Amino acid sequence: MSTVEREAIRQRYLKIDTATVADVLDNLGAPDHGLASIFAPYPADCGKMAGWAYTIRGEMASYAGGGDPDKMKAVDGVKAGELTVWSGNGEGICYFGELIALGMKMHGCVGALIDGGIRDINWIAQQKFPVYARYRTPVQSIGRWRVTAWQVPVELPGATKARVTVNPGDLVFADVDGAIVVPAAICERVLAEAERLTTTEINIRKDLDAGATLEEVLKKYGHV
Repeated sequence: MSTVEREAIRQRYLKIDTATVADVLDNLGAPDHGLASIFAPYPADCGKMAGWAYTIRGEMASYAGGGDPDKMKAVDGVKAGELTVWSGNGEGICYFGELIALGMKMHGCVGALIDGGIRDINWIAQQKFPVYARYRTPVQSIGRWRVTAWQVPVELPGATKARVTVNPGDLVFADVDGAIVVPAAICERVLAEAERLTTTEINIRKDLDAGATLEEVLKKYGHV
């Protein structure tokens, strides 16, 4: 898939909703891709985000020195249209703040999903850089948490099962209802069906606004 095609798909996802995508995945026999409700937007009004997963994995570790060189290497690899997915079960510390977020944005990164913490929220918000994270904290990661690998499969807390695997190149999508992962192999199929359902839902709302009953619209359109 070309860069232009990837961006076109990403933009189309931003016009639908995670709830519709979740329904489509269920209908296609691919459930359990929703992420746990603990992932929240920072700030709360940061809006939707959709991008191709660029995975980063780390671990809690005590170390000396002024920083984590592997974190810088990982961040430098991010490309346009990608969304960084941070894993590693950090507790109490942030994985990145304003400066790394700005650096990722300069590479064309379109957001971050963090199984850990975030800080500098007000400053990141000014950059129009959406972040969904497990918690917020003022405590930095230097000396406490470090990157161990990137662009490898990672696991995040799931909504309907304990862990959801995110592979590099999967489509990560988040909005006010939560976050979900669409496997790359079925990304286009899911999108096409979600767009069809979205159109149906728009028509249902129009019929209801025009005075149709719920029974009438369900008979006309079926369950959606």
